[in-house]
Amino acid sequence: MAQLSDAMREFLNGRHYATLATLNADGAMHLTPVWYLFEDDCLFVESAAADRKVRNILARPTASLLVDSRRQPGAEQWVSASGTAEIIRGERSQAINAKIQRRYLTTAGREDPRVGAVFAAASEVTIGLTPQAWRSFDLKRFDE
Repeated sequence: MAQLSDAMREFLNGRHYATLATLNADGAMHLTPVWYLFEDDCLFVESAAADRKVRNILARPTASLLVDSRRQPGAEQWVSASGTAEIIRGERSQAINAKIQRRYLTTAGREDPRVGAVFAAASEVTIGLTPQAWRSFDLKRFDE
């Protein structure tokens, strides 16, 4: 199990997409592509309160998040974290979700009522993941 390194932090601070894994009641994994925020060594994902991923975390408060990049052939890399998940609500959730939206939407997109308002309305809660285990892979370093 890898420790969270400076190289992993740098990668997580980049603008990538992620896949969130939560556990369904029948034991199957529920995978969802998400936008995320990495802050204070924790990971945050915005969500609608009624989404399955939120219901899963309320019932079984564990999750994993995989952040990967395949933009340049030969430079593929990923970082994953797993640990305890919580649902954050209220002002703290709104502040975190606004940071996530600033990361992924342009100013024009956030100000457009057909875009920004839709994302804001659908982002009622935040999933907070406190990692207890980290893993990573970097093809460049692997090749070296």
